Amino acid sequence: MSEDRRGISPIRPVDRRPLYEQVSDRLREFIDINQLQPGDRLMTERDLARQLSVGRSSIREAITALRARGEVEVRHGDGIYLVRKPEDLISSLAAELVETHLDHPAIWETRQALETQCARLAAHRATAEDLAELGTALDDMAREVDAGEPGLVGDRRFHLGIATASHNPILIRLLESMRQALDRTSATSLTRSGQPATSLADHRRIYDAIRAGDAPGAADAMLDHLVSTTDSLVMEGQVKEISPGR
Repeated sequence: MSEDRRGISPIRPVDRRPLYEQVSDRLREFIDINQLQPGDRLMTERDLARQLSVGRSSIREAITALRARGEVEVRHGDGIYLVRKPEDLISSLAAELVETHLDHPAIWETRQALETQCARLAAHRATAEDLAELGTALDDMAREVDAGEPGLVGDRRFHLGIATASHNPILIRLLESMRQALDRTSATSLTRSGQPATSLADHRRIYDAIRAGDAPGAADAMLDHLVSTTDSLVMEGQVKEISPGR
C-alpha cells in the first residue's frame, strides 16, 4: 500500500465480514497451527470467547457454521471435537460428486479455475526439468493415440506435470486431493470418438505457450481446452436426461 506525501501509511480498511465468520477463520488457524487431528478436543466456548475477546454468542454462531460444514461436532456436556480438518472437505466433496454425478459441471468448473492458473504460473516458473517432463508426457500420449488408445496415461502425466511446474504447493495439493475425480472425468472425455487426437493437439498448444514463457497464451490455451471438453460433455448429459431412450 502506497504512502502519502508525509510518509504515513493509510489505515487498513475495517473487516466488514460478520464477526462469527472471523471467529471461524481464527478457529481454522488454531486447528492448523496446532496440527489437531480428527477426534481431538477443542477449547470450551468460555475459553474460546476469552482468548478471542468476543461474546459467547459469536462463538456459538461460528461453531454452528463449522458444524454445518462437517468440521466439528458438539458433544453436550463433553465439549467441541474436530471431525475433519478443513482441507479434507475438498477431497470428500469431490469424491461425493464424482460418485453420484460423473460429469457434474462443478468438477469441470473447478478444473478450469485451478488448471488455468497452473498453466499461467508454469509459463513463468517451469524449469528445464519441468519442460522435459511435459515433453515426455506428450510423447507418451502420442504413442497411445497412435495405437488407438484413449491416451489416459499421457494425459494424466501432462496435467500433473503442469501443476508441478506451477511450483505452487497449494494448487498442487488441491489438485492432488481431487485426483480420483479428475481421472474419472478425463476418462469420460477421452473415451469419446475423436477426442484423444483433439486433446493431444490442445496439449501441444499449451506446452508451446509454456515453453515460450507466454503466460496469457498458456492460460487461454488451457481454458479453451477444458471449456470445449466441458461444453460437449454437459450437452451430451443434457440430451441423455431429456431423451434417455436414444
